[in-house]
Amino acid sequence: MLPKTRLAPTPSGYLHSGNLFSFALTWLLARKEGLRILLRIDDMDRARFRAEYLDDIFRSLDSLGIDYDEGPDGPDEFEREWSQRKRQDLYQPALNELKEKGALFACTCSRKEIINSNPEGFYLGTCLNKNLPWESPKTAWRWRKSQAQLNLKDWQGKEGNFELPPEMAHMVLRTKAGYPAYQISSLIDDIHFQISHIVRGEDLAPSSLAQLAIAEELKKDDFGKVHFLHHPLLLQKGKKLSKSKDAPAARVYADKTARETLIHQLGDYLHLPKGPQTLQELLQAIRTD
Repeated sequence: MLPKTRLAPTPSGYLHSGNLFSFALTWLLARKEGLRILLRIDDMDRARFRAEYLDDIFRSLDSLGIDYDEGPDGPDEFEREWSQRKRQDLYQPALNELKEKGALFACTCSRKEIINSNPEGFYLGTCLNKNLPWESPKTAWRWRKSQAQLNLKDWQGKEGNFELPPEMAHMVLRTKAGYPAYQISSLIDDIHFQISHIVRGEDLAPSSLAQLAIAEELKKDDFGKVHFLHHPLLLQKGKKLSKSKDAPAARVYADKTARETLIHQLGDYLHLPKGPQTLQELLQAIRTD
């Protein structure tokens, strides 16, 4: 089977230029190196889901010429066949296995309580030894471990040894609403779809390590063979772009300047000479570089 990467947008806001930089870079590297591409839209957060955000994903990819080999051809097929809601029977057994292994604990802490106990905003394990009931209202399931040594392969296959970052200690794996959290759903999807290469912004490097730790606990050895590329972030006024902080929508399908800026940013990142005006021209340039 051919190696495979994925585009994994979330319909929780309009795509910003940082999202599209990552997707375009994934596409360029995949088409250069002969990887298959999956479009996997992560819609587990249905509270923030909007139909217009889903439509924005397809329009943005199409306007840039980002095609893919597997995945939905539009919003209707996505909702009918590809939504993460269709894969609940994959996520819940993994959560149950972790619970039975003693790798999880129940937690009722609110975000306010967490921030009050730690100004840096990550959880310190308040409920770790309380043995709270699993199914009580407003109860999250958290990862028990606070430390781990993990091996991560880079894009070229070189291995490095890393510690689990402190913000990933006791991460939430099932939300208070009873749904699989990002770290478990993303991991199980990547295993299910046999992903071999992952491109992410460097802000998601802690998530890569967290998912490696979960995969190790589940004995999903194939995920330990995945090749990762964590690219620098596009910044706005020195800060990373974020949907949760209202980063401006790129809307490249309606803004020629936004498309051109994205191409120039990718060319600079790949150390290519000026000239290419489209992703397809950039692909030709990196194939001959």
